Amino acid sequence: MPLLPGPAGPGLLASPSMTSRSRHPGGDSAGQAVPGTASAELLRSEPGSRPRALLLSAGLVSAGAVALAAGALLPVIQGGSPGFTAGPLLVVLALAPAVAVLYALFTGRAGLAAGLVLGLTALAPGRLLLDLQLLADGSLAARPELFLADRLTAPRPTGPGLWPLVVGHLLTLAAGAFAAGTARDEAELAGELDGRRRWRLLGPVLGVAGGIGLLLAPLGSGNAYLLAKNAFEGPTVAMAGYLLLAAMLPLTVLVAVSSPSAGVGKGGFAGAGLASLAVGVPAVVAGLVVDRLSVAPGSVVVTVAGLALAGLAFTRFDVAEAGDAATGDLAGEARLPGLFWWRLATGGLALLAAAAAVAGALAPVLKANGPAPVPETPARWLLLGAAVVLAVPALFVFVPRLSAFARGVVAATWTGVVLAGAAVLSAALSVTEDKAVDPALFGVDLPVPSPDEVGFSAGPGVTWTFVALVLAAVAALAAVVTGVVERDVADDADDAADASTDSGLDGSRANGAVLTPVVAAAILAIAAFGTPVFTAPGYTAPGLWSNFGAASWGLLGALAVLLGLYALVVRSRPVAAASALAGAALLLGLRAAELPLVGSEYDGSSAGVGFWLALGGALVSLVAAGMAVAGARRTG
Repeated sequence: MPLLPGPAGPGLLASPSMTSRSRHPGGDSAGQAVPGTASAELLRSEPGSRPRALLLSAGLVSAGAVALAAGALLPVIQGGSPGFTAGPLLVVLALAPAVAVLYALFTGRAGLAAGLVLGLTALAPGRLLLDLQLLADGSLAARPELFLADRLTAPRPTGPGLWPLVVGHLLTLAAGAFAAGTARDEAELAGELDGRRRWRLLGPVLGVAGGIGLLLAPLGSGNAYLLAKNAFEGPTVAMAGYLLLAAMLPLTVLVAVSSPSAGVGKGGFAGAGLASLAVGVPAVVAGLVVDRLSVAPGSVVVTVAGLALAGLAFTRFDVAEAGDAATGDLAGEARLPGLFWWRLATGGLALLAAAAAVAGALAPVLKANGPAPVPETPARWLLLGAAVVLAVPALFVFVPRLSAFARGVVAATWTGVVLAGAAVLSAALSVTEDKAVDPALFGVDLPVPSPDEVGFSAGPGVTWTFVALVLAAVAALAAVVTGVVERDVADDADDAADASTDSGLDGSRANGAVLTPVVAAAILAIAAFGTPVFTAPGYTAPGLWSNFGAASWGLLGALAVLLGLYALVVRSRPVAAASALAGAALLLGLRAAELPLVGSEYDGSSAGVGFWLALGGALVSLVAAGMAVAGARRTG
């Protein structure tokens, strides 16, 4: 179950491997075993068949769990103590995943064990960053289960408990490298995906819900020594950890959904769920038992999502065939809404995200705690442009003949809200953290009061921008699920060529000739997002290779989605490939639009290298889209 690049990963173009159904050579699939199932069962049932790499992976996970448990029992800050007796709870949360892996391994379920390890591994980097905030400045870390300050002092040195926590996460990461091969072997033995996958698609919904919860404040605090903030307002290292967790949780679940092996898929669900519980449960308990702390919705959502993901691992992953209906397998009979409703949800959520982005662009980003004038960040105009780029294709999702194409465009352009929203939030964060304005973020000719005269706080524009980011992510998930359902509809219409052509869901693949322009577009995209679009005196643009800040996360996210799209294009059907490439062109065009939308606010601004690279990438993407459609017509 190797992780695919980009927060969108599998599903944006509904890759063929995600929804194909195994059929018996005789044509009647009811009651027939999937090719390779017997071999997979043999591998699971023979104790001697457990790969050595998986045994090593289980050992590393177990050692990491012991290290995490030890770190939870030792002080992480010298002279400090936790806000409540959390040791027993943290030990259980640390050891439970290792126990699950060992149980799966020694009961002959190699795929389940490998999936569990990979699910834990995917979230380990984010959890590591959360713990490293204790090293950067423990007084800013909202981790009452490990440390709760009781007085204002200078940052304290770390205690002996921090390093076992770090080692535990690193060992979990190492375990994933050894489990990946077993997961791949299990997928090959499983062959094609068995049955439709709509019941599995509840997993990504839970993953996105959990990701949203990770971005919210984990606690409510009336304690002056603990500042409970959301991910975007918190300290830098913790912010990076929460953002990484929020991105990896839904991506991990999506990869688990796409695995042909039911065991690997279930394990991925359970591993991601257990890792989520390790983050959410301590905050919920702290809010219940610690004075002047209260439970916040963020940690509750993360906990519920983690429990549901772990529970979903016990359900059947295939939809019941005719023979299964008689057995009364209610899980197998589950159905999600049809294509019409998924398209309605995709278009509606995208329009709501665009409306929230407009509100975020027009509402004040800052509030002055005094009479001084409040500057506004020029990035708000880029956010307004991102709203337009998302809203226009979202409107066409409601047009039946254009819906499939428009859905593919939305699956790319939602990232524009992330790109622009990160820039807006970066400007607000620089003010609310430092209580001073960075002129480079607000235009050199705008009035900038002295920090001695007035302080600033986040305005309503920050709230609306945050809402836009959340809605855009949910719209992206809806677009992914809609793509999978579209493929199910196409599979049911394999013998109806006219209907497939009319709906844009034809069974052919994009012409291999698009590989060259797609690779060229990917190279141009990397360069476009890594170099400044405009230059101006006194302005330093956020980047990927240098000056990495909060706004750089938007650049990184947009680039990851683009590269994921380009990777899937060659394996996608022509209309799906063309729609994705058109969306990529719009996203690159939005990147180039920073010059007139943002650069015009700065005196002496001029086009940078990134402007021309973004325009070139957009043009090449459009050419590739035309080639994909033309190739389909020639082969049709």
